[in-house]
Amino acid sequence: MPRTPRGSTARKRRAKMHLFASGARGAYSTLTRVIAQEIAKALASAYRDRARQKRDFRRLWITRINGVIRKNAVLNSFRKNAVLNSYSRFMYNLYKEQLVLNRKMLAQIAISNRNCLYTIYSYFKWELFFKNLRYRNSSEILK
Repeated sequence: MPRTPRGSTARKRRAKMHLFASGARGAYSTLTRVIAQEIAKALASAYRDRARQKRDFRRLWITRINGVIRKNAVLNSFRKNAVLNSYSRFMYNLYKEQLVLNRKMLAQIAISNRNCLYTIYSYFKWELFFKNLRYRNSSEILK
């Protein structure tokens, strides 16, 4: 079997690695072994942080929605028993009414147009109020 010269293949592989590390400084952009280690580390960090980024954005959206809802609850707490003064109750009623708004959209509404979110909030509040009123009147009728 004849001998196969492999220099060109190895050179292409190393050149690809050097392109990946072209912005680095010092040995991180010149030495092949160090570049290989840094590529492995960078790819592992990128994989890990893609999931981390999703978590962080979800937390941010929830915080924004909760802040606007609680602020509205404080401003409109003319009754002692505030119906929807927390994020969890708001989201529960949102799913119960089958409104298709995800957290990202709600957070954007909370930041850009609070009156729209207050409208959704007050809709749930009055729905619950009328529901309680209906049950209260029906129990009085039965007596």
